[in-house]
Amino acid sequence: MPGTSSFHQRIAADKRAAVLAAATTLFGAQGFARTSLAQVAAAAQVSRATLFKQFPTKDDLFDAIVDEVWTPRVRLGARPDPTDPETGLRALGTVYADLVGQPSMAGLFRLVIAQAPSSPELGRRQFDLGKVPFFEEVRGYFRAAADAGSLTVQDPTTAATQMLGMISNFVLWPRMFLVDWDPGSAAVAHAVEEAVLTTLARYGDR
Repeated sequence: MPGTSSFHQRIAADKRAAVLAAATTLFGAQGFARTSLAQVAAAAQVSRATLFKQFPTKDDLFDAIVDEVWTPRVRLGARPDPTDPETGLRALGTVYADLVGQPSMAGLFRLVIAQAPSSPELGRRQFDLGKVPFFEEVRGYFRAAADAGSLTVQDPTTAATQMLGMISNFVLWPRMFLVDWDPGSAAVAHAVEEAVLTTLARYGDR
């Protein structure tokens, strides 16, 4: 029955969310190396068999945390039109602000930073699996806009770094130090808009 199938899917999704939340908390509190999958199962209140079926290793579990945090909640669909950089950059900036504005993103960064001395590979995997794919999307857009003649960009890497940095400096980094940082949707949208306008002023067709 469709209803039964949907019910089981919801249960599975709830268990997965509980496992990822428990793992994030335990990894941050007692360290990646000192946390066992059995401890995660207990904290998430799921059976070990359920956890091991989805995440055979701690590396698999950490990668799932990264994927969960870095998967855009707002979908772009097709790449934005490179001949309309104002609209395209605004769309990319909005998705990025939505991503880095999640409380779970700050939690992931805190976890990686705290575990860097003992588990430096976590930072590399978070960078390679999470940040790089989205960064490549933005850099690719700058390259496409340059090819289309709508932006004058000689170094797409620098251009993408500058625009995303303006957004994360307002949306993400204060949250790393101020647990009550919550600028609100209007303030975030304003930060994105200013980043887009500044980028267009620097790289727009003059």
